[in-house]
Amino acid sequence: MWAILRIVSGGMELSTFLLEIVTPERLVYSEQVDSITARGIEGELGILPGHIPMVTPLQIAPIYIRNGKENKQVAIGGGFIEVRKDKVVVLAESAEFPENIDVDRARAAKERAERRLASQSNQDHFDHRRAEIALQKAVNRINVFGK
Repeated sequence: MWAILRIVSGGMELSTFLLEIVTPERLVYSEQVDSITARGIEGELGILPGHIPMVTPLQIAPIYIRNGKENKQVAIGGGFIEVRKDKVVVLAESAEFPENIDVDRARAAKERAERRLASQSNQDHFDHRRAEIALQKAVNRINVFGK
């Protein structure tokens, strides 16, 4: 495991940043972390302390959190990531850690979405896109639960 170190008045200090994951309902996570990996619309983002400030949309995908020797995953249902000087804020439509995922509900949602996609006869483009998003969210939740 690697870490970023910085010199502080003659000593060495492990460099971290505050990560906050927020949904419309609540603050899901707020802790100091070493790094995160998220999937933006342009690809994978590795965020370390001192990252350049930015804002970008997030795909429906897991975020990987590294904190010392501890690694966590959280299923993100889309949203935005804002990187500031000493803080990263994830504004997510939904966010669930593996222990909070109801995998049976996620599997049922996956099956419903697959059925909707298979019966394209009376669907307009909007309904089809909603089914695709529902399928992506369900698969993301199942994958995070399984790891």
